[in-house]
Amino acid sequence: MELRNGGIPGAVRNGTRLPTLPDLDAVVELLVTHPDDLYVRWSLGPDVDVCDGEQGGTSRDSLTGVRLPGLSANPLAVEPWWEGRTLRLWVARRLYDYRHLRNLRGEGTRPWVMHGEVCGRGPDNEPLVRCLGPVAWISDQALTESERLVEAEGSVEWGPLDRRSSR
Repeated sequence: MELRNGGIPGAVRNGTRLPTLPDLDAVVELLVTHPDDLYVRWSLGPDVDVCDGEQGGTSRDSLTGVRLPGLSANPLAVEPWWEGRTLRLWVARRLYDYRHLRNLRGEGTRPWVMHGEVCGRGPDNEPLVRCLGPVAWISDQALTESERLVEAEGSVEWGPLDRRSSR
């Protein structure tokens, strides 16, 4: 797997540039090598989320402002019910589901991968994760490929998990 450095504003982590996964295949390859403890978070990045702290970072409930005991993130681990379908579609779906957060949370919000462990559940039943360390940013190319792959499935009943579209 080739991790590419550079190009992303704010991609410096404690003085070191965090690598970027250049495409969807690179994200899949990372999952193959680390199948159990990878999570995707959409935010301004690990420095802002304070990933190296003793707590491993915290999130806030956007409705109430309550501080949550970990970072809201989504697992990349494949569930048993996926039953041999392609890892590429699995990863694409994981990225596609939350792509609306880039616009909702504002400029600079982007997905990145971390090693982590679940420490609770958030108000939407999402895992709250204690960050054990950032791994890489996910490139725009990977997001574009994810969108194309998911939309090629042609499901009219399925789309990103954007709460705003239900109002």
